[in-house]
Amino acid sequence: MSSNTDGSSPSDTAERLLHLLKTRGPHSAAALGQMLGTSGENARQQLTKLSRQGLVDQRPRPGGVGRPTVEWRLSEAGHARFPNGHAELASRLILSVRDTLGDEALARLVEARQGETLALYREALDDASHLEARVERLVEIRCREGYMAEWQREGDGSLLLIENHCPICQAAQTCPAFCQSELEIFCAVLGETVDIERTDHVLAGARRCVYRIREN
Repeated sequence: MSSNTDGSSPSDTAERLLHLLKTRGPHSAAALGQMLGTSGENARQQLTKLSRQGLVDQRPRPGGVGRPTVEWRLSEAGHARFPNGHAELASRLILSVRDTLGDEALARLVEARQGETLALYREALDDASHLEARVERLVEIRCREGYMAEWQREGDGSLLLIENHCPICQAAQTCPAFCQSELEIFCAVLGETVDIERTDHVLAGARRCVYRIREN
């Protein structure tokens, strides 16, 4: 992650708080303190410092009765601390291709990227013999690419592929075909016997992308 705009650097505890808010979403100071193995008050002090730096903000938790619980979440600046894959440059290049060469050329660009990525992923997953191993291998690749990915098994036997960060979000906003391309890549490398549904999507306003994976 990059340094703060004021030149200061958060402590290790503060960095862990930022990571938790990125990967686990909004939580109370008490809950965050428990995750860190410290007190809620200590977490609250760190969150207050991060709030002064513009990296987090707070809101009442919706629902419930009685005194509302305050939840902490990353601000826009807090999200921006995580790798963005040279988002602004990528968006400008996409717009240049579209304006100069047209939509057809942009579609060919997306197709070429998909082909290259698919070849790399297939090679990496080649020796993964069952679905869980393939998903685990895919998560490792996506983590290296900056997606802060993880996976988990649900009670119904399905698997969730969770991407807590999208380093190409700005580029995907400019050209949503990149998102569709990634879904097609997942379907191709995980196998024809697998159904994949994107249940959460950053471009649709979710804080992360989530894919539910089932063997059909």
